[in-house]
Amino acid sequence: MKKILVAYDGGEPARRALNLTAALAHQFGAAVSVISVTPVHPGRMPIDPWDDRPVHLNELREAQEILREQGVVSELLSPAGDPAKTIERVAAEGEFDAVIVGSRGLGALSRALQGSTSEHVATHAETTVIVAR
Repeated sequence: MKKILVAYDGGEPARRALNLTAALAHQFGAAVSVISVTPVHPGRMPIDPWDDRPVHLNELREAQEILREQGVVSELLSPAGDPAKTIERVAAEGEFDAVIVGSRGLGALSRALQGSTSEHVATHAETTVIVAR
């Protein structure tokens, strides 16, 4: 494992994903990239004003600091698009060996209404996916 992509959204599951990423990066000497995707939705308001690019840039800086405290240097990626599909695309284009995502533990109804990014990435990505719980 030489390249790890970790998704970060500021939540507790994402923090667990960062901690796991740091451990694996040390164990394998892997390069780490952190991704936070600004969601883009079709329609009149394509970007949610409460979930915009500055929010994601702050999340990325937070993730970078958490990893730095654990001795891991990371690259930051801040694309826009559908979060799950964008993570999958970036993982494939960047030839990452693994993608690590946190699971928010959504119930069946929440998954049906919101969709689960971690579930979608785990079932559709072309590389190894680790879901931190």
